[in-house]
Amino acid sequence: MTANPTGTSLWIRQFHPAPAAATRLICLPHAGGSASYYFPVSKALSPTVDVLAVQYPGRQDRRNEKCIDTIPELADALVPELLPFTDKPVALFGHSMGATLAFEVALRLEQKGVVPVVLFASGRRAPSCHRDESVHLRDDDGLIAEVKALAGTDTQLLGDDEVLRMVLPAIRSDYKAAETYRYTSGPRLATPIHAHVGDDDPKASVEEARAWGEHTTGGFDLQVYSGGHFYLNDEAPRVIASIRKVLTAQS
Repeated sequence: MTANPTGTSLWIRQFHPAPAAATRLICLPHAGGSASYYFPVSKALSPTVDVLAVQYPGRQDRRNEKCIDTIPELADALVPELLPFTDKPVALFGHSMGATLAFEVALRLEQKGVVPVVLFASGRRAPSCHRDESVHLRDDDGLIAEVKALAGTDTQLLGDDEVLRMVLPAIRSDYKAAETYRYTSGPRLATPIHAHVGDDDPKASVEEARAWGEHTTGGFDLQVYSGGHFYLNDEAPRVIASIRKVLTAQS
């Protein structure tokens, strides 16, 4: 199977193509996030790893498209876009909502005979750890307050009315997808899972992150960092080094 040329999929961004790399890393953004969040990751790992960043509908250059507000629908739409890139080993990295989506993507890839070399689940409790949350039902002020509290979006941008009109629908849609997700019990992944979490994350406790180990037969590792939900904004060098070490060992 031959990889799509850069730019042929609205879903995929290759900021630093690395055609000679042995492994591809598919990065899935958090709620309200976009592919550009992973530009520094792509720059740091290239040319050792070929990084693909996923762009969900409803943001940045896809802002005129309808958002998809359930995890299963997102996974169903994304997997066909990823299959042309599975001509070499692939790994998955997802932060927050992106980790849950990465899990569902891995399930679908395995059903098609593609077993990712590893799933990096960051800042997210295991799929089986349910919480009743309803942030997506709040008014705009309530939604903005939540995003600011988690420090996942530039608060200066959130003060710009024009930017707000563009980003709030995507943020609300993603929160709905994350909060209405319900894990359906089934076979464990064969894909190894490496969980990463901040020790003060209000969205995922260390024990909830540890529960990712129950979802795989392929091996499990947990790394805990100092910080909250967006611990990786400060710990990016350590996280990237960990990713590089794991993927280099796989190649």
